[in-house]
Amino acid sequence: MLALVKAESAVGLWLQEVPMPTLGDGEVLIRIRKTGICGTDLHIWNWDDWAQRTVPVPLVTGHEYAGEIVEKGAGVRHLRLGQRVSGEGHLIDPHCAAARSGRFHLDPNTRGVGVNHPGAFAEYLALPAFNVIALPDDIDDELGAILDPLGNAVHVALSFDLAGNDVLITGAGPIGIMAAAVARHVGAARILLADINPERLSLARSIVDVTTVDLQQTSLVEAAQEHGIDQGFQIGFEMSGSNAALDSLVDAMAPGGRLACLGLPSRKVLLDWSAIVCKSLQIRGVYGREMFETWRKGLAMLRNGLRVRDVITHRFAAREFRQGFAAAQAGTAGKVVLDWSA
Repeated sequence: MLALVKAESAVGLWLQEVPMPTLGDGEVLIRIRKTGICGTDLHIWNWDDWAQRTVPVPLVTGHEYAGEIVEKGAGVRHLRLGQRVSGEGHLIDPHCAAARSGRFHLDPNTRGVGVNHPGAFAEYLALPAFNVIALPDDIDDELGAILDPLGNAVHVALSFDLAGNDVLITGAGPIGIMAAAVARHVGAARILLADINPERLSLARSIVDVTTVDLQQTSLVEAAQEHGIDQGFQIGFEMSGSNAALDSLVDAMAPGGRLACLGLPSRKVLLDWSAIVCKSLQIRGVYGREMFETWRKGLAMLRNGLRVRDVITHRFAAREFRQGFAAAQAGTAGKVVLDWSA
């Protein structure tokens, strides 16, 4: 089969013929239809320090996908051939202490599809049936391919009660934009979304009712005052991984405010800890999705009016992956989707 492979310890990915996945007991074979390019995939393409420490070579990459089940391993009874599916990318030990307490996503030995386990940038993927997410008929393959990052946004946005609260988001990438859409959907009051990229901010305004802040023009504290948020924001989402953004976000929070942080910084972060203590701020780290509550809630919101399709700005055939990665690397695209059936 054809697959995108991190074939050597160097920048880039390579489209290669690789063996079909071997199907084990309790697994299904998924014919991939659509895949999304993620920020993690860009790290792997760029072969930065994190990727070099984390990703074995060679490896089929990719973890955002939708497809259909074409084969079932022994013991798989709750899924059917031809069923359209996506899947949770964190492979966990269901017998670990976290899983046995119902917190599957906190398994300390989690392996990642497309990160240190063969991934979905391929014509076929073998996946434990436990991780399979069935797609309703009204969720097409394109939306199915971005449920993973939407799940990140849902996990962040539902970390705290948003109804009636003012929300500040730093980072207008696709997940930041979708988090703003979720916040609006569940009843947040004023939502400000900040970034240094005017094109990303323009995309955000076209998708969701949100006030955008160009951090090259104004500070977060000034933006809050301009919009009558004199005592600061009750809720903050840090989605960029920028130390400067997180520092500014802390400055703009109200006393007792709550922060959910998804963005991964490239190095250790320095913060004014006294501001966090004196403001009595709560900070919550958010990683991945809650298995499987986030998936249930995300699908329910999509089926009840949440609109995020327009975050997809570029579509390419899988063989055009270089153009797809170039669009994603440029920093002006939303989600980039590759079509494996083209």
